[in-house]
Amino acid sequence: MFPTHRPRRLRNNALLRDLVRETQLSRDDLVYPLFVHEQGGAPVPIPAMPGQMRHSIPSLLDIVRETAARGVKAVLLFGIPDHKDEAGSGAYAEDGIVQRAVRAIKEAQIPVQIITDVCMCEYTSHGHCGAIVKGDVANDPSLDLICRTALSQAQAGSDIIAPSDMMDGRVAAIRRTLDEHGFSHLPIMSYAAKYASAFYGPFREAAGSAPQFGDRRSYQMDPANAREAVKEVLIDIEEGADIVMVKPALAYLDIIRDVKQATRVPVAAYNVSGEYAMIEFAAKAGVVDRERIIKETLTSIKRAGADLILTYHALDAAAWLA
Repeated sequence: MFPTHRPRRLRNNALLRDLVRETQLSRDDLVYPLFVHEQGGAPVPIPAMPGQMRHSIPSLLDIVRETAARGVKAVLLFGIPDHKDEAGSGAYAEDGIVQRAVRAIKEAQIPVQIITDVCMCEYTSHGHCGAIVKGDVANDPSLDLICRTALSQAQAGSDIIAPSDMMDGRVAAIRRTLDEHGFSHLPIMSYAAKYASAFYGPFREAAGSAPQFGDRRSYQMDPANAREAVKEVLIDIEEGADIVMVKPALAYLDIIRDVKQATRVPVAAYNVSGEYAMIEFAAKAGVVDRERIIKETLTSIKRAGADLILTYHALDAAAWLA
């Protein structure tokens, strides 16, 4: 009791605060998501995500080199194809944009881990994450397309396969496919608890992946559900996921904590495009301190239990962190 207990004693200078800090955020926690498209030339700004770009393969190599130079260990690639069709064939084409990007990074010998997003929405003419049967997204027919995509990415040289579609059984199907083709060593980072969130809006502009009809609530999770997230995560681990992800992050810090407590595998959290955009537009308006709010945001995600943080602020954060 006061005056014996004085918590402020451990806050009275910066060196002491550093010594007793409970949550340590570092560059090793960060993954940088990047967009690569078919066009050549200079990077194309994404208006809804100030500071982020659609990259050609040459400009992608430049930004991946910068990422590695700043001490960020991994990138996550999203492809934006020129051509889309009903079956999303560009997702699993040998010469698909992500496959070519992976090969280019490997040939350039840039020391980063390449994580490839496995989904159909950027590649399908309808904008959904799987096959359409009788006007709806059909789970089991989608698994073949998803597995073909994962295998083509593995053959291109991906280091980590990251399925984001939220189809039931896709982790087991991918694991079986990879193992049968000699890729048993490749980890799977599953988007295990991916919510049907309004925070994805800027990403859909960036990737051109908005659904052309309906929405994704029949396969992505209801934002009101917490117990279901743990259920989804445990199923994915049982099916062979090596890393599990919660997406989005900020409105789901409780889910990150629940997943961390329920599992013994690395937990990733995706600090998504809408969360990024809110900070950038607020900073542009002069109503927040940009550096402080980015650090505070990422620290909150780490404090909740995330081992990996996928964030569009990775390069800035890396410059500020040890």
